Amino acid sequence: MKSIYTKVGIGQLCMLFGKTRHAFYEKSWHEEDRLEAACVVLEMVAEIRREIPGIGTPKLYHMINKPIKRQGIKMGRDALHQLLLDYGLTVKRKRRYAITTNSMHWMKKYPNLIKELVITESERVWVSDITYIVIGDDFNYLSLITDAYSKQIMGYCLHPTLGAEGSLNALKMALGKRTKVGSELTHHSDRGIQYCSGDYVKLLKDANMGISMTEKGDPYENAIAERVNGILKYEFELNQMFNLRQDATDAVSRSIKAYNSLRPHMSCNYLTPIEAHKMSGLLEKKWKPKSYPKKLQPAI
Repeated sequence: MKSIYTKVGIGQLCMLFGKTRHAFYEKSWHEEDRLEAACVVLEMVAEIRREIPGIGTPKLYHMINKPIKRQGIKMGRDALHQLLLDYGLTVKRKRRYAITTNSMHWMKKYPNLIKELVITESERVWVSDITYIVIGDDFNYLSLITDAYSKQIMGYCLHPTLGAEGSLNALKMALGKRTKVGSELTHHSDRGIQYCSGDYVKLLKDANMGISMTEKGDPYENAIAERVNGILKYEFELNQMFNLRQDATDAVSRSIKAYNSLRPHMSCNYLTPIEAHKMSGLLEKKWKPKSYPKKLQPAI
């Protein structure tokens, strides 16, 4: 029995749909070019995400824009985002919380000195904060000292407890990396017991640093430090559960090195923190700031 189906040539199909053979082959060529370009872009994305696993589309686009243009690939940010969506490569956020701040204590608290301050160079304001890292069924605590101008992490320490020792170690590391020793430098933090402890305050005073603290417990009063915590947790995947403390320590060191040297900041004209640290003057922001109540405007 003969099949009811017969072979139809490309020419007949093109005539059926009102297209020329040339148009058919041109579309095929374009499709091949598009797939080849997508493969090149996805390989670049994979290379970057080996170092910064959770980096989002805007910064990815900034990092690959010039290299793909040199290869003759035309792709805008929206097209890149759609490509990542198509391949299931957009960033998914997971949240788990631990309390790291206890401001209900008797020790002296200090006023907020940076509310109206415009920062135009590095090593004028350092912001400090603590976030948690999950190891097994327990938490360790990552203390960070970040330069408010360049967003460079100057000091850090992953410590098993929330005592002042981890914060002190981070501050000592930051002081060891200080390059503008004679400049006026202010340390800003929340009112946590670690930052109000006698040993911590003494180290700040011995280094001739101003002491500034949040006044109302609002995260916008320490917005830079909060943002850096989020970047490390969600772009560098420090929000995962580590089986061993050594694994977590290695991941923290590796992530901070990549953060300082590789990750461009939209608030620093797409410079990396190490690059921005060498600059002076106001850095152009590549994002539209949110509107906050006047009392809650972050000092950036």
